[in-house]
Amino acid sequence: MDILVTGGAGFIGRWVVKRLAEDNHRIWILDNLSNSSMDNLKDLQLIYPDITFIKGSITDNYLLQTLFINKFNICYHLAASINVQDSIDDPKSTFENDVIGTFNVLEQCKLNKTKFVYMSTCMVYSKASNKEGISESHPTCPASPYAAAKLAGEQLALSYYYAYGLPVTILRPFNTYGPYQKQNSEGGVISIFINKKLIKEPLSIYGDGSQTRDFLYVTDCADFVVRAGYSEKTTGKVINAGSGADISITELAKLIAGEAGNIKYVTHIHPQSEIQKLLCDARYSQKLLGWNPKISLAHGIAQTEKFLKTQL
Repeated sequence: MDILVTGGAGFIGRWVVKRLAEDNHRIWILDNLSNSSMDNLKDLQLIYPDITFIKGSITDNYLLQTLFINKFNICYHLAASINVQDSIDDPKSTFENDVIGTFNVLEQCKLNKTKFVYMSTCMVYSKASNKEGISESHPTCPASPYAAAKLAGEQLALSYYYAYGLPVTILRPFNTYGPYQKQNSEGGVISIFINKKLIKEPLSIYGDGSQTRDFLYVTDCADFVVRAGYSEKTTGKVINAGSGADISITELAKLIAGEAGNIKYVTHIHPQSEIQKLLCDARYSQKLLGWNPKISLAHGIAQTEKFLKTQL
């Protein structure tokens, strides 16, 4: 197939592109490199000849019109402003990228009958309230402009499914981690902690560390994203992906640093946007796609540490 991946030079985008390339598709990547790097794609471009990179923004309508001449079968829409604190400081930029940009891509998908796969986030949810975790019907509570913009993008995409019959799929992966994730980006707590350990600096925890997260290794996330795009069963659906187990940030820090590791607690930079408990109920994606994560947290941390050692 001919496939467009917006944000394909980013952390998760890079792994989605790799998975698609392994399936022998022709892939176009659109990325403005504001939160990503060509270094993420170097090894892929050497191995796979059918990857075309275009530097540009989803806010550039003329560029999108030109790009969609390629008549894509699927558009995996991962491009977004993803930093929570940035969205609090500058909500306008987040809105323009994550809502207007999504609208621009949707318009081209509608005109060209291209399936639209939208990467949302677990940050749209309110906290988990039971041991089964957060299912797709769980209440939403956008506690930051980033989460609100993502939720707006979801609703916009679904409106194109209902109003125009456009094949649309909404994905809400939980906290994804692994090689190529930045060590200074939000949501990259595992990479941040491992990097701090390797350079012998303290692992800083916001708040009291009791907040929990459900961590998903990036190859499992990419497999989920790609499968959701391939399947006709996902059309018009909102789908979670996670491990089904959560861990407190304090326990995570101890796991990475060791019991004698250097851990310190610091004042939270945006406590109002903190979701206290994130635990994924991924039974729907398992039923719909036959998808299950394969990489355990311990193995994923080991793989991430092995990669980060090569970056020092």
